[in-house]
Amino acid sequence: MILIRYSFTILVFLLMLLPQALLAQELLSGYVLRADTEQPLQGVTITAGTGEQGISNENGYFSLAVSTSPKRIVFSYVGYKTEVLLNPSTEQELRVLLQPGAANLQEVVITGYETNRPLLQTAGAVSYIEREVIERFDESSIVRAVNMVPGVRMEERAPASYRISIRGSSLRSPYGIRNVKLYYNGIPFTEANGTTALNLMDPSNIGSIEVLKGPTASIYGAGTGGTVLLEPRRAAPGEESLEVGAIVGSYGFRRYTATARVGAERSNILVQYAKQEYDGHRQQSAVDREVLLLTSEFKPSDKRTLSANLIYSDLYYELPGGLTQEQYAEDPSQARGGMFGSVAQNASMNQKSIHVGLKQEYSFNASLRNTTSLYGLHRFRNHPFNTDYERNTNQEFGGRTSFAYDTQLGGIGATFTAGGEFQRGFEAARTYDNNGGNVGDLRTDDEVVAKSGFAFAQAEFELPANFIATAALSLNDTKYEITRLHQVNSGNYTYNRNLEAVLSPRISLLKQLTDQVSVHANISSGFSPPTEEEILTSDGQLNEELEAEKGTNYETGIRGFALKGKLNFDVVGYYFRLKETIVSRQDVSSVAIFRNVGNTDQKGVEASLCYTLLDEPTQQLSQLKVWGSYTYSHFRFDEYQQDEDDYSGNKLTGVAPHAATAGLDFNTRFGLYFNLTANYSDEIPMNDENTVYADSYVVAGARLGLKRQLGQHFGLELFTGVDNVTDEKYSLGNDLNAFGGRFFQPAPGRNYYGGVRLKYTL
Repeated sequence: MILIRYSFTILVFLLMLLPQALLAQELLSGYVLRADTEQPLQGVTITAGTGEQGISNENGYFSLAVSTSPKRIVFSYVGYKTEVLLNPSTEQELRVLLQPGAANLQEVVITGYETNRPLLQTAGAVSYIEREVIERFDESSIVRAVNMVPGVRMEERAPASYRISIRGSSLRSPYGIRNVKLYYNGIPFTEANGTTALNLMDPSNIGSIEVLKGPTASIYGAGTGGTVLLEPRRAAPGEESLEVGAIVGSYGFRRYTATARVGAERSNILVQYAKQEYDGHRQQSAVDREVLLLTSEFKPSDKRTLSANLIYSDLYYELPGGLTQEQYAEDPSQARGGMFGSVAQNASMNQKSIHVGLKQEYSFNASLRNTTSLYGLHRFRNHPFNTDYERNTNQEFGGRTSFAYDTQLGGIGATFTAGGEFQRGFEAARTYDNNGGNVGDLRTDDEVVAKSGFAFAQAEFELPANFIATAALSLNDTKYEITRLHQVNSGNYTYNRNLEAVLSPRISLLKQLTDQVSVHANISSGFSPPTEEEILTSDGQLNEELEAEKGTNYETGIRGFALKGKLNFDVVGYYFRLKETIVSRQDVSSVAIFRNVGNTDQKGVEASLCYTLLDEPTQQLSQLKVWGSYTYSHFRFDEYQQDEDDYSGNKLTGVAPHAATAGLDFNTRFGLYFNLTANYSDEIPMNDENTVYADSYVVAGARLGLKRQLGQHFGLELFTGVDNVTDEKYSLGNDLNAFGGRFFQPAPGRNYYGGVRLKYTL
């Protein structure tokens, strides 16, 4: 414990002091201006083709350290058309004019495939969530922001108990996040055992989100669901500020944040503390979370960029449990009752964790660069559940490295990327009887070692006639070593499971039809091994027969702009064939049991549109836009035989055939803004038999606020909002195939919130 404290102190000291001690040597610099008025633009993201990034300041000025002149540099800013400069000069200051365009979420630089291209030049189903989208809501979670993305569904079985489904991947996730890989600042956040504790992070820690859908991310290894890339908050160059905020709302919601930012031309540091409390909209649904974030980035030379992140989290949340249809109709605010009721057993999660990540980006020369990251994780869980009591300790480390090489092959531009990733986790897991919320007799005592790794390679070619072709391949391997030290009425044993290495290829082709429209297609293969919790269930039983899922995805799409840039669109159609599909069912004691059930056919369409009705910064009503997204999912069990029951042809459990989101935003020159958001979900099958459905619903919310600059140093934001305006009764976070028909996890009714932010800039 003393060693951990000393290590923590030393790391904090380095994060605070080192960034300010180092300066870059050579700069690519200039000004970014609005094309029609030539007024400076602050907050424009500047991305070099070699990977370096910067942000323009309040004068529109930027400076970017580069090893040599990059092949291209991209200027992107929401509400303006992205500008790409080829072979920019480092000998003189640049003067870049951005044309106002549709305020949209699409024309941004995508980092997910490590080629730093605008989305218009990216072959794949990718969605981007910016910071402003997260701030449309009360920031108690990112659920509502993520659910604006077509093809993605995020749920809360209880407040702070998250689940993410990308194209139906929650079928095997009765709780937690599985089959979807997450990274924070390019550093693995998903653990070696295949699960992700996203609730250890606060929404205010996230600057932006990229969602790569389906098994298209070969450079991120195993997975059939997709990959989510989280970027941390950063201090802008030249920024020195302090910010405090508070939000209060219905059901005893309280939230407080404090943020300090210091940004130099080539270094920045951000320290943030967030505390959130919630009494709960149901019995046994309270939350208490504290998160401390330190994130730092600095450039000790023109070739090297270093960054470090530290997240400390202390999280407690209660688990109200699922309700039957009758209980849900009678009183959705009640918790699960009975002998093993949630209140009687104090069903809850209490966990403390610290996650530390370090990353280096290094350019050897004009053609060759490397990105390497390392991380460490320590977590303790104290988890009384309805039928048992679990106490677990996790220690984990891992890393990732990738090399990228730019070259010319007979006049064809090419980028070759190769690297690997390795993770090792150790867990000491003990299960006890739960005696009214207290630890009872020891049931099982296990030591679990999880090892996960893969190697990957990718080649991208800039072909004639504006074609871009990509071929990628990853080789994945996962191992579990389980040692049972104690089990009641049974002997001890050691169990090893090595899931054989599997190749996962991806081939894609993109054609840029015009400077406004592109089409793309890809074929990819995915491999998703069982997680530790699927092999070793919570009641201590081994699931030795479980195999990895494997699937092939065929996809095509079109995206671009129309109507003089006012309309932007992104449409994707896909067919995903999944084999050895893993599903979960609950037994009489509510323990989730997993099994392979054959094949599933998943056909779908994902579409998003955004239309800017008005974009005139000099007018009183400066911006007005409408937008929407739509998801169609025709998902079926192809071959599914369970004992004597044949479910072949049934709808895939937990997937709504139709889902849509729509919104309206307006901003005024005075600083007044208004956001309106509405979500629709079709009815959802709750069991594999398709005999019980959750009703369809429409949920709407709105936020009204005012942002003003008070003098030279102070900025103020006041806001108020309402969620579930129509007081709709709906279930968000359904327990699929639940024993006893306890399928429903009721969401909050109509609720209100209001808040204030005060920022002081030096």
